[in-house]
Amino acid sequence: MTSSQQTPDPHDHGHGAGGHGHGHAPPPVPPHAPGSGHGHSHAHGPAAPVSRHLRRVIAAVLIPFATAVVVGLAVLWPGGAPAHERTGVGFDRQTEQGTVVAVERVDCKDVNAAQVPPTGDTSTPQGREAVNAQQGQCEKATVEVTTGKDKGRRFVEIVQPDAPRQLDQGQGVVVAYAPDAPRDLQYSVTDVNRKMPMALLAGIFALAVVVVGRLRGLMALVALAVSFLVLTFFILPAILEGSNPLVVAVVGSSAIMLIALYMCHGLSARTSVAVLGTLISLLLIGLLGSLFIGWASLSGNTDDNTGLIHGLYPNIDMSGLLLAGVIIGSLGVLDDVTVTQTSAVWELHQADPAMGPRALYRAGIRIGRDHIASVVNTLVLAYAGAALPLLLLFSIAQSSVGTVANSELVAEEIVRTLVGSIGLVASVPVTTGLAALVVSADRPGGTGGRKPTAGGGGRRRRAK
Repeated sequence: MTSSQQTPDPHDHGHGAGGHGHGHAPPPVPPHAPGSGHGHSHAHGPAAPVSRHLRRVIAAVLIPFATAVVVGLAVLWPGGAPAHERTGVGFDRQTEQGTVVAVERVDCKDVNAAQVPPTGDTSTPQGREAVNAQQGQCEKATVEVTTGKDKGRRFVEIVQPDAPRQLDQGQGVVVAYAPDAPRDLQYSVTDVNRKMPMALLAGIFALAVVVVGRLRGLMALVALAVSFLVLTFFILPAILEGSNPLVVAVVGSSAIMLIALYMCHGLSARTSVAVLGTLISLLLIGLLGSLFIGWASLSGNTDDNTGLIHGLYPNIDMSGLLLAGVIIGSLGVLDDVTVTQTSAVWELHQADPAMGPRALYRAGIRIGRDHIASVVNTLVLAYAGAALPLLLLFSIAQSSVGTVANSELVAEEIVRTLVGSIGLVASVPVTTGLAALVVSADRPGGTGGRKPTAGGGGRRRRAK
């Protein structure tokens, strides 16, 4: 696509002022025409194209990379998530939808809400909870199953007064089905149905993105949907089938990166530089993550969910799964950094075409330093927020900072944060340097050796 933005022959620009006002914005625009349509094209048209030679160099790097990604997708593409026998534990339960049709207040003792230990010992937390559960008013909810083979069937759910989730009449709920349990105990409420508020929030988000971002925002939503499809139909099933999680993450992340960046920012040299910067940073994150996950002996099997995954699919490399999560989690922020830095260098060059690569790099890196500070802080706070309940438990136990950091649960988050942050920090000078070299290579004479004044004068006379 970039080849259509610039040609060596200036006569190809002579079809009218409107033709090159948006489609062509070569760097050697003469300074004597500040009021021409070129200034408008910088704000609304594509980025100034680079020379044909540089486009070929960029293509020589990116085309083999894109081909390798396509081949990787074809080779690793799964046939779907492999089937397994449900364990009935955690997320591996068979679930249906239900509705609370009636709620009545009853005495907790009458419904045997909890069993007090035979010894009457209330010195333990379990004993105290059992005594408290028999005091006060409980809720006796009648729930009707609304989906599945038992649609219309009703069962009773007892809700204790101190339960974190209370039920209301007419409320939608998620019910778990245990086929091996006695008939009266086969169904139980596991969660509430949140589809409506979640769908409404997603709609508000999409509307806000389109209203503010317009066409660019719409393309960002399409790219987000494509990313979700790659994650759902390629990355997750391929890992479950036993493929190496690191290889799957690299191929899947690369596909997401190529699709998202080119779809949102166009097929141009500027986007290609951002792709190269992101790729180099992802490789660095992969190498550092592999080194330190192995060195720190992080197994990746640290909670009930990872333990369940390992039990269901023992062939999955859990430490590789941890590394795959680091790479995928870093990709979204990397895209932001590399695109911003590339755009900053392009705009600096268009504002002052006389700036050489060193001056462009120095100016761009000053912008990047501010970006580094905010992005690193964002990553740390994001991971700290996700692990906040765990950190509270350590605080309750009055554990020292060294003890907390040494535990595998927290060490995983530390490695994830630091490795991702190193990749983000490295992406700034790498991407800025690449952008400065590429965009400054088209200084006077970059369109085929013609003098910019002569070429510009020819275009101005034709525009008139």
